[in-house]
Amino acid sequence: MSQSLAKHAKTRWTLGILTGVLLLAGGTAALRARTKAHARAPFEKRIRAHFDHAAVITEKFESPQAVTRNCLSCHPKSAEVMHTSHFTWLGEEVRIGNHAPTRIGKKNLINNFCIATAGNEVSCMKCHAGYGWADQKFDFGNAENVDCLVCHEHAGTYVKGQAGMPAKGVDLTAAARSVGTPSRDNCLGCHAYGGGGQAVKHGDLDSSLNHPTDEDDVHMSRLGFLCVDCHTTEDHKIRGRAFSVSVGGSHGIACSDCHATPKHQDARIDTHLATLACQSCHIPSFAKKLPTKAYWDWSKAGDSSRKDDPHHYLKIKGEFQYEQDTVPEYRWFDETVDRYLAGDRIDPTKVTSINPPRGGIGDKKSRIWPFKVHRARQPYDAENLYLLAPLTGGKDGYWTRFDWDDAFRKGAAFSGLAYSGKYAFAETEMYWPITHMVTPKEKALGCTECHGDSRRMDWQALGYAGDPMKTGGRR
Repeated sequence: MSQSLAKHAKTRWTLGILTGVLLLAGGTAALRARTKAHARAPFEKRIRAHFDHAAVITEKFESPQAVTRNCLSCHPKSAEVMHTSHFTWLGEEVRIGNHAPTRIGKKNLINNFCIATAGNEVSCMKCHAGYGWADQKFDFGNAENVDCLVCHEHAGTYVKGQAGMPAKGVDLTAAARSVGTPSRDNCLGCHAYGGGGQAVKHGDLDSSLNHPTDEDDVHMSRLGFLCVDCHTTEDHKIRGRAFSVSVGGSHGIACSDCHATPKHQDARIDTHLATLACQSCHIPSFAKKLPTKAYWDWSKAGDSSRKDDPHHYLKIKGEFQYEQDTVPEYRWFDETVDRYLAGDRIDPTKVTSINPPRGGIGDKKSRIWPFKVHRARQPYDAENLYLLAPLTGGKDGYWTRFDWDDAFRKGAAFSGLAYSGKYAFAETEMYWPITHMVTPKEKALGCTECHGDSRRMDWQALGYAGDPMKTGGRR
């Protein structure tokens, strides 16, 4: 950007802020009134003045890296995103079990969805906040590899393709001229579609939250929340925890961040706060409008005689089961998890829990939380007794050749896990805490929906002698 154009941009930015403040001031009082009428939370919806970048972005971009260079010419500090988990796909260093301290994330973990990203970058990086991560040679130190558009464009036509590059035909100039505060659509573009399809991973994140009703999510509907209103950001580090790729409780978000002193009309409900997470009562079900994947059987993949159906069977991925408007499963949770790491031995006669929540009835830091539990049947080395990470994508992967033995041999080069030449399939499970899709308070669970004849809670599995209304609570 030239000096004169940059000066013009700065002037327009200043005028835009002043104009936005004046125009929006009249709506602030009304918004405050609506907020007070519908919630006790001391949260006030942030109003962000929007700067129209179309006025200062006039050139035609021939490459996505050229867009990033242009962004950095006015926002040089934004290169800090390179040090965040959205770019590195790694978190902070942690110690897990007997393993040496290590950094974990989507880059090096095994899951029970698409299994692993290593070697499969061409396919997986459609959801990476960068350009060109096609293999292990990707340059994480080059700021031009950052994809600013995936989080900021508002054109609605920006789509990422293989290795995280923009899909063929994307108008980069139109996307660059549209940028603004990250919208729900920006966040949901990856987080609602991760794992290869709509609502595959999360049971409480799908495209219905783009334009939700009150019953879909009261915060996003009635109060108009954007994702970034809760997932606040500093230095491009976005608050929030994904327990599929992390184990600790740092950087989390809690209901009490806004609802600092929850008060209920019936004081007996307040006595539950030490035992129940707010979500357990205020999110009675998930996958309310769109079904979420509940089971994935990789052992059934490769059958050419079966018809492809994204909710039941795909030759490249196997057999699925989906659920809709689902009652969560409940577990004690201290907001940390254990984690299966590549190479950990399994007992194939038992279910391997990849990220079991920590906690128990005797732990005062634990509360009963709602979870989506995704179950799968996935490959393991029948001799070494650990989960395998096959090469799936690309011209040499399983999705092209449909040869498991070949996929495991090739995958070993990327995962570092030796392959014995013998494989089988074992049952696994992954836990996803439910935190979105909060229902209006009028629709929160009542006493009899957990106590009495209700089967929602498995009290004995939670460690109680029976219904605590009759047998007493934890001590």
